[in-house]
Amino acid sequence: MKQLLFFMLSVFSIGFLCGQNQRMAINGKVQDAANDNPMSNVHIINVNSVKGVISDRNGNFEISAEVNDTLYFSFIGYKSLKATVTNDWLNYGNINIKLTKVGIALEELVISSHGLTGFLDVDAHNIPVFESRLRYAIPGLEVTYEGDDAATKINRALTNILNPINPLASLFNKKKNQLKKLRKIKKDEEIRNLLQDKFDRETLTTLLQLDKVDIDQILRKCNYSKSFIKTANDLQILDAISECYEEHKVLSR
Repeated sequence: MKQLLFFMLSVFSIGFLCGQNQRMAINGKVQDAANDNPMSNVHIINVNSVKGVISDRNGNFEISAEVNDTLYFSFIGYKSLKATVTNDWLNYGNINIKLTKVGIALEELVISSHGLTGFLDVDAHNIPVFESRLRYAIPGLEVTYEGDDAATKINRALTNILNPINPLASLFNKKKNQLKKLRKIKKDEEIRNLLQDKFDRETLTTLLQLDKVDIDQILRKCNYSKSFIKTANDLQILDAISECYEEHKVLSR
């Protein structure tokens, strides 16, 4: 009898522990902290499973998660929020998340005159020329780079590839666990939609668990220009890092 009781308790305990690690649907509502109004189109991302959803017009959302997963809430003009899933969330659901607006300081706009005269020959020399930073390919290699002039680009690329102590390889090896998420992130449509409208790298650093310094360093070592790094949105940055990482894996084999 004691053995049967012990067996039943063991089975129950194992089942309970397994249940704790199962992903379940969490239901909740996102509201504006200032007035409790529901917020629609808020992006909610499970950082651990790399899955995203958006809230409906009533602020409601449903997302799959397990205990200790991190949920990331983001909406333009509001402070992003990270929250850890607890047992209560899974058992009772219907959680309320409140986002706070952030103040946006506009930089001073300076308008300067180029002193145009109306004469084409003269004005053509006075108008500033901005260099176009185009990516290029090296024949025979499935890899593209971005840099200054053609000769400099090719030299940089070949040096990066043929260098026995490749700084890019060293960097990628250090960040291997974080970069494994790249493919998952790229496949999720809701995450891509969110990144397309963001330029602050905040969502990327949360998803990849990389610092902004790490992201800039990777892009520089992948020969992306300062102009691209400064002006690209988060989705373009994601695609650039992913492309460079995939090319690195192919070349390193």
